[in-house]
Amino acid sequence: MVEHTENQLDLVFHALSDSTRRAMLRQLAQGEWSVTELAEPHDLTLAGISKHLKVLEAAHFVERTKEGRTFRCRANLDPLKSVENLLRDLGQYWSAQLDSLEQFLNETAEEAEEKGAKKWKSKPKPKKRQK
Repeated sequence: MVEHTENQLDLVFHALSDSTRRAMLRQLAQGEWSVTELAEPHDLTLAGISKHLKVLEAAHFVERTKEGRTFRCRANLDPLKSVENLLRDLGQYWSAQLDSLEQFLNETAEEAEEKGAKKWKSKPKPKKRQK
């Protein structure tokens, strides 16, 4: 299952790595569009838009249906949940790391105070010579 999740995350980040695909996804989040309608605001051919759609589809961001000769597309934002989960996990990791660092620094400061160590002071900057 982890492998599948990692694969899915790779596809999601790849899909989101391109500004045109992000713009298309924002557009699709507003409603259902035909491929032709989706292409209008972008300076791309239908073939170019289709390639971007395939990347978005591979990441499960887009669902395409056929109505007669027209393909209709709609957004599926569920893949963003895997990104949200990853960012939450990373946030928890770094929060724990910073908590450990804070504890270490507090313990070190307490030990230094107990030993009567002088507090750190920055050295004064040397004065510049005037010519």
